[in-house]
Amino acid sequence: MRRSLLPVLLALLVSPSAFSDAGMWTFHDFPNDLVKRQYGADISSAWLDRVRSATLRLSNCTASFVSPDGLILTNHHCAESCLDDHSTSERNLVRSGFLARSREQELKCGTQIADVLMGVENVTDKVAAAIRGLDDRAANDTRKKTLTQLEQACEQASQHAKSGPLKCESVDLYQGGQYWLYKYHRYDDVRLVFAPERGVAAFGGDPDNFQFPRWCLDMSVLRAYGPNGKPAATPSFLALRPEGPQAGELVFVSGHPGTTDRLLTVAQLETLRNVGLPRWLLRASELRGRYLEFAKTGLEADRIVEDPLNFLENSIKARRKQLDALLDERLLKAKRDEEAALRARVAADPQLAAATGDPWSDIAKAQLRERELYLPYTFLEQGAGFNSRLFTYARTLVRGAAERPKPNTDRLREYRDAALPRVAQRLERMREWLGPDAPIVRALLAKDSPDTLAARLVDGSQLADPKLRQRLWDGGAAALEAANDPMIEFARSVDAPARTVRKSYEDEVEAPVDAASEKIARARFRVYGTSLPPDATFTLRLNVGTVQGWREDGQEVEPFTHLARLFERATGQEPFRIPDSWLKVETGLDRETRFDLSTNNDIVGGNSGSPLIDAGGRLVGLIFDGNIHSIAGSYWFDPELNRAVAVDPAIMFEALRKVYKADELLAELGRR
Repeated sequence: MRRSLLPVLLALLVSPSAFSDAGMWTFHDFPNDLVKRQYGADISSAWLDRVRSATLRLSNCTASFVSPDGLILTNHHCAESCLDDHSTSERNLVRSGFLARSREQELKCGTQIADVLMGVENVTDKVAAAIRGLDDRAANDTRKKTLTQLEQACEQASQHAKSGPLKCESVDLYQGGQYWLYKYHRYDDVRLVFAPERGVAAFGGDPDNFQFPRWCLDMSVLRAYGPNGKPAATPSFLALRPEGPQAGELVFVSGHPGTTDRLLTVAQLETLRNVGLPRWLLRASELRGRYLEFAKTGLEADRIVEDPLNFLENSIKARRKQLDALLDERLLKAKRDEEAALRARVAADPQLAAATGDPWSDIAKAQLRERELYLPYTFLEQGAGFNSRLFTYARTLVRGAAERPKPNTDRLREYRDAALPRVAQRLERMREWLGPDAPIVRALLAKDSPDTLAARLVDGSQLADPKLRQRLWDGGAAALEAANDPMIEFARSVDAPARTVRKSYEDEVEAPVDAASEKIARARFRVYGTSLPPDATFTLRLNVGTVQGWREDGQEVEPFTHLARLFERATGQEPFRIPDSWLKVETGLDRETRFDLSTNNDIVGGNSGSPLIDAGGRLVGLIFDGNIHSIAGSYWFDPELNRAVAVDPAIMFEALRKVYKADELLAELGRR
């Protein structure tokens, strides 16, 4: 099975203009004609507009409107934080599930937001004009300021728009080859309507994660509310097709894939392989062990750690497979061949060669500096040395107080006006990694061990109180000074060295890499145009595929699973224990009901909760995972093996009707 992989990849990579199912296409550059030729489907601009305006970006996932009254469908694991926020040691909603039988019973998800893309604007020429003639460092600073100014002007212009004020975010595509403004309508009042028990939403737990066949009802239902406190009017929604899709049927995934690295140079991939991924896995594996030990101390500890542990275990499995992919020399050779092909095309055009130079060598040099800065940047600026939610609160407050008084264009990018609403919503092993003689380690641990310092900071901090955090955010520097909170003082003490290493990273790694990447992007455009899709950036994308299984170790994997096998696989013990609500009605369920399905759509993290859509614009599945081969999709797509995994609508309706007796919800979905 693996022997056929390299020729497929070489065909995709060395001849990138050839169309395949691989690709996370933007809505504003979707290859309608190619889809028409290959599949016979006529995807109109009206179809694209309706699907776009029915697809939402949540804080952590994708979702879609499924009724005209703001009803939202997404994954269970995308709503777990909301379930956890409303849970106690006596009432664990993650495990017991939740159903609001009236709108008055719907639970507000305090930190959840939902954005709908309303429009886009290409600002590439404006950015290029602003940085023309500048050196790498000056261009890096000017580019950020220019993008902030464009965001600010966009939001100001939208204040009096008929559609209401918009949230504007700058987006770079093709590694800086294009810059766009994405304009969103934001719903910041999102409420929980329904979620099944985690036992059936994530049946099989970590052993089944990134596997197929699967039996997971990984769904939840939310609702968006308007500023008037009433359900949002959402005329663009996706009606569910209750029987689901057929084998071989054309299907589309509309969603917000988080990040892919398919356009990175070989030197950048080697840094990930040799430095970034191995060190991340070491830290994460130790943290997982600590979570597991903490969970053993009591039921409440087990509840508290459940959500972060699930997220961490999912991340560890994904990054292990990413590392495996980068360690497969056959695949890295395919990337080298792709890079060599582009460089040869550039060299063959004297004018293009003169304009491009050798950006690949520039990036390779920057990678050497990145490796030197990796540990201090990771521990000080990215927070790996302070693995604490309270520290994250404290740093946000400290930096917010320092940044907000500055002009918008002079702030750190994450504290610009466009980002502040999201900011307002939401010591581990540093000595061993950086070394005991590192100045920051000596300063922090001169009088404390890591354990005593952590205990003093956590036990003495009041930042767990959201009302206090809001007062401190609103009060600025004076309020922080008066708070006398040890975690805030700690965050303030490490802020200067963290900013220093951040500045070094931005000037010596980010700036030359961005400048070189733009040169490569311009060369790629000259050679290939937009026949390749850009890397994922947690912005809205649409991709094409069909419902199909694959061949694994000589065996055919069928694209559908059925309810009967769920009961056959159950052991009565976690994570293969079926909830009691299902066992009580087992004899009344249709055991032939389709449960989950697989397609060859191109997805990555961030696509969780994405609607699977048929050519008629109906929802025929709910993406919640991929198979184990899909993890390598961060770097390349293999149509023979990469598979997306979705919940079939048939099991959604069977469960809502017979297990949960959710008559009100079924009526709103049009299937009472």
